Amino acid sequence: MSLDLFDIKGKTAGKIDLPKEIFGAKINNQLLAQAVRVYLANQRKGTAETKTRGEVHGSTRKIWRQKGTGRARHGSKKAPIFVHGGIAFGPHPRDFSLKISKKMKRQALFSALSSKLKSNEIKAVTGLEKLDPKTKSMADVINNLGIDKKKRNILMITPLKNDLENVYRAARNLEGVRILNANVLNTYDVLNNRLILLMDKAVDSIKENFANAKIN
Repeated sequence: MSLDLFDIKGKTAGKIDLPKEIFGAKINNQLLAQAVRVYLANQRKGTAETKTRGEVHGSTRKIWRQKGTGRARHGSKKAPIFVHGGIAFGPHPRDFSLKISKKMKRQALFSALSSKLKSNEIKAVTGLEKLDPKTKSMADVINNLGIDKKKRNILMITPLKNDLENVYRAARNLEGVRILNANVLNTYDVLNNRLILLMDKAVDSIKENFANAKIN
């Protein structure tokens, strides 16, 4: 499998080979939905907490006498119907996390990347590491690639290298652009962005971290 490779001027610089097991995998919508659900559930903190009437600080004396006031018969001021009272059936800390096997997680990522390639939503680019660390330089590259600013929703995938500081600095302040290292690539981010901007050397990083990685 191959994909057109563009330079920072937006001109064709050849083609890049893509591993078929990653970018030509079977698209499993059910697995994609499960992977996204697990990812989002695992992002939840689960720290929301409210106090019940038994946990609210305050006096427990009867508010007013039982009879003779013309008002309803109430006891504790900490009842849920009163302001500053306890909360009935409110949230308490809980664990929302879900599990998915490593094999399913990896296959879901391959399915997501294959879906993006099939929909022509992946652009491969070379030469980004030569950019100046300025927002304008990255904005010019995106414009040169013919990406509409109003529809910009880009995930930029970078390889595992230490000399990409210029790329991060140039892209981090651009609206609608998210930059992600290949080793932390996940199904949700792939599907949640309209276009994948793939650095040419990131393909090897993806293959090394996912296709060639052993699953225990």
